[in-house]
Amino acid sequence: MGEMLTERVDPRYRDIDVASVAELAMLMNEADAGVPVAVRAAMGQIVTAISAITARLEMGGRLIYVGAGTAGRIGVLDASECPPTFNTDPEQVQAIIAGGPSAIVNAGEGAEDDVDAGARAIAERTVGPADAVVGIAASGRTPFVLGALAAARERGALTVALSCNPGAPLSAAAECPIEVLVGPEVLAGSTRLRAGTAQKMVLNMISTIAMVRLGKTYGNLMVDLRATNAKLRERAVRIVETVTGAERGRAEAALQAAGLEVKVAIVMIMSEVEADEARRRLAAAAGRLRVALEGRA
Repeated sequence: MGEMLTERVDPRYRDIDVASVAELAMLMNEADAGVPVAVRAAMGQIVTAISAITARLEMGGRLIYVGAGTAGRIGVLDASECPPTFNTDPEQVQAIIAGGPSAIVNAGEGAEDDVDAGARAIAERTVGPADAVVGIAASGRTPFVLGALAAARERGALTVALSCNPGAPLSAAAECPIEVLVGPEVLAGSTRLRAGTAQKMVLNMISTIAMVRLGKTYGNLMVDLRATNAKLRERAVRIVETVTGAERGRAEAALQAAGLEVKVAIVMIMSEVEADEARRRLAAAAGRLRVALEGRA
């Protein structure tokens, strides 16, 4: 393992135990500045993977993240934020973490060594050809994730591997490998640092770009958000105002009549129709607001 990029000891950080807080903060900040550069270097691989994932989602398939430890938690985080942000069904984007839900808050690092458990997790989700499975592992060799990807590929699913080491076994196991080479960590081997940041950045791109391509936004506005609290209700009103140019009172009234569905409220105002007709137009446009407003549905 000492030869792995993510496990190497960087001599620049050999004296961090005697550095001041200010010095440590600067060192970490400087190290983190290289993460976006590494992500950009992998952009070709990232674009290929996102295009393939989006195609599966358009077929009605699911996006399933698989990881252990930090990587698994990052997958859970990204998946859990899709329903409120894009109004997705919780099943459409989901995550599997080695050790199960308890591993989200309580580290159970031994669970990552179980190859069979990874395969079983894929079987339990009845993964099939319409699905996309993204295996996440900084090392690129986590047995649980390797087992999951192998099982997913056998079932015909699209397989994507996200790692931070070149020539990783995980890359060889997937149709779409992504290798973001962030280099050694400030704290040697602690891949919750730069590797974790890189993984979060890539998953942000995967889920956000896929949802944009699926028509879940209008421009850069979250028109599919779920207005489930005061902050989101306020945001919903502002989105309706921005798109339609309507005054606040009219935007609020339309939202209420639309059951707080932003896209429905927008179509109601822009097309001067009732909520039921607005929903019909959106359904005919496969939920794409721009298509519904342009009358191409």
